[in-house]
Parts: sequence; C-alpha cells; structure tokens
Amino acid sequence: MDSGEALLIADLTGVAVFAVSGASAGVYKHLDAFGVVFVGFVAALGGGIFRDLVIDTVPPLAFADWRYSVTAVVASLATFWLHPHLGKIVRTILTLDAAGLALFTVTGTLKALHAPTPVPAVGACFIGMLTGIGGGLARDLLTGEIPLVLRREIYAVASLVGAAVVAALNWLNEDEVVPLFLAGLLVFVIRMIAVKRQWSAPTARPVVAGPTGWPTTPLRRRRAGSWPSPPAATPPPPDAESPGDTRSRPEPGSPGGGSEKDSEPGQGPDAPTR
Repeated sequence: MDSGEALLIADLTGVAVFAVSGASAGVYKHLDAFGVVFVGFVAALGGGIFRDLVIDTVPPLAFADWRYSVTAVVASLATFWLHPHLGKIVRTILTLDAAGLALFTVTGTLKALHAPTPVPAVGACFIGMLTGIGGGLARDLLTGEIPLVLRREIYAVASLVGAAVVAALNWLNEDEVVPLFLAGLLVFVIRMIAVKRQWSAPTARPVVAGPTGWPTTPLRRRRAGSWPSPPAATPPPPDAESPGDTRSRPEPGSPGGGSEKDSEPGQGPDAPTR
C-alpha cells in the first residue's frame, strides 16, 4: 500500500467517524432523520471542504469524489438506525470526535504540503488543525452546543501538535504509513487524556479593580488584609437610641431638656441679632 492509498483510506475513515459523531449529536438532540443525516454530513465534510478551498482544490473532494458524500450519508443513516447500540451517546461522541480529529489532522496537513501550490510547513500545520476542528465546530454549532474547541479541555492544541509532527516527518522524507499513523495516534491520545484528566490551556488570572478603577494585583497574589477590605460597620447617628437603651429621653422644657424655643433654629441665646 503506497502513501496515496493510505491517505485516501484515512480520509474516508475520518469522514465516516465524523459522520457518526455528528449523527450521534443529532440523535441526542432528538432531530428527525433528515436532521440527523444533515448534521452528520456537515460534520464529516465541513473540515475537508474548508481545506480544499484554502489550498485551491476546486471543486472540493467532498463533491468531486462520490465516495466522500456516500460515506457520510451511509454512516449517518446507520447511526440513526443503530444508535441504541452505541452505548452512552456523549462518551461515544467524544471518542469518535478525537478519532476524527486525529485522522483529519494528518490528512489535512499532508494535502496542504502536497498541494499544487505547496504550502509552507507552518501554514500547513494550521490548515491541518483547521481541517481537524472544522467538522466538530460545525456539528456543535448546528446542535446548539458550545464548540469543543472553545471549551477548556485541550482540543486544538492536540491537533496542532500532531500537525507539527506530520510536517516534521515530511521534512525528513518520512512518508511511510507507520510514522503518519503514530502522529495521528499522538493526537488521539493527547485529546483523550485531556478529556479524562481535564487538562486545559492556561487562562488569564482574574484581577480586581482598585479604588480608582484601575486593575491591581491578581486575586491569587493579593495579600490578606490589603484592599479591598470588608466594609466597616456604620456607627449609629448620635441622636438615635440604641436597641438596649431603655432610658427615656428628657422632654423639651424639662430640666436638662432645653426649651422648645431653643430647639428652633435662630431662637437661641447665641442667635445673631438683627
């Protein structure tokens, strides 16, 4: 088996895997038969169509080669009828998505490197990554879910690492099937471990605003007792009675209570004379 046949088999396998993943998501969302097939079709061929348009392969292989479309439709219909035997749907989607991510990352990177107008290695890595994440992104958007690529678990990073390995092997003239299979296996393993152990890329630390409105130190590094401090208790007004004070206040006119005139403004002995 030469590299061309291996690439075609890997591409069609990725189409089938992503079709099952998309159709499973449609079943999970209680879509009808057409909706399930449509989501599976878009998930299976969306990344490849984007790749072909970028590398100027017109028409895209999804429409130029009947095997791609037929594989996507058949896999989606099979998922619609056999979904009770797939076990836990969510876990199935995650596993198949990782497999499709690995396969499309390898094939997308290789096709970019061997395009009629060859793409440099760095650009080919990003095209391979976008080929891998494109189908899952379309599937999640169609089913109303937050795309996996935008969640905290490592997703696109795993694809980018695998694409870099493929580009390095191509630079070393290693086009054999086994090294490329190992590169795809690396993507799959990284993605599944990230899901299992909830690995995530670094995130920005939250900051708090200072008294002037400008950010100060991050919350994790802020020393205890520094700003912002808890609000102090507001003292009661001087003329307010405390809850435990049962003494009666002197009435106006009584000894020590003053007169009613003194309580009026401008009527006391210190009032200014005209």
